[in-house]
Amino acid sequence: MLKKINIESILFLDVETVPMFSEYEELPEPFKKLWSKKAEQLNRFVKGPDQELKTPEQLYERAGIYAEFGKIICISTGIFRNNTLWIKSFSGEDEAVILTDFAYQLSKAQEKKYIYLCAHNGKEFDYPYIIRRMLINDIPVPPILDLSGKKPWEVNHLDTMELWKFGDFKSYTSLELLATLFNIPTPKDDIEGSDVGRVYWQDHDLPRIVNYCQKDVITIVNLLLKFKGQSLVEKDKIQIIE
Repeated sequence: MLKKINIESILFLDVETVPMFSEYEELPEPFKKLWSKKAEQLNRFVKGPDQELKTPEQLYERAGIYAEFGKIICISTGIFRNNTLWIKSFSGEDEAVILTDFAYQLSKAQEKKYIYLCAHNGKEFDYPYIIRRMLINDIPVPPILDLSGKKPWEVNHLDTMELWKFGDFKSYTSLELLATLFNIPTPKDDIEGSDVGRVYWQDHDLPRIVNYCQKDVITIVNLLLKFKGQSLVEKDKIQIIE
């Protein structure tokens, strides 16, 4: 299947998210109660008598991975054109602006025949997270993201983690591990996903997060190229659109 897909028909993407507020204590009262219920659910996965249950405050650093309690601060995208990988990021404090600008790029990409999306763990995280946050922000969901009424073979969402599973549903394989396996430069040479909330809320260093997100996109591109039996993108063929 992959060999039939032209790399120039794919829009690659990666999303970075953080908790909606910097600390648990800043949550509005209704959300505090709801996060406490979520914390109870998370604690059910704790196993063993020596493992302590965590409080809602202690678990709040994980809130960013849930669309109901988090927000998007960066979406980085990559497309091939004229044998060059063009990287563009949408980032900032205003999530609605990020999502509106990203939706506009998706509409333009479809006009130019970019008909596939590709992310790592995208079907479990990136795609549904974006859709949920668009709905929360009253932003129309672009057709390429909207799954309603579509048959499975009509959904053009590629997922490098799913592709690696080959039908095996037992485990999660990180982008970093696959990059190491395929001798692709790791995107985790500065920060990792677990650092994003701290870097955003405490260090106030959004450019650092954007750079990390862009490296993830480049790694996803290279991984898909490896799956297709092709060479990695050369560094001088990567252009960042400011």
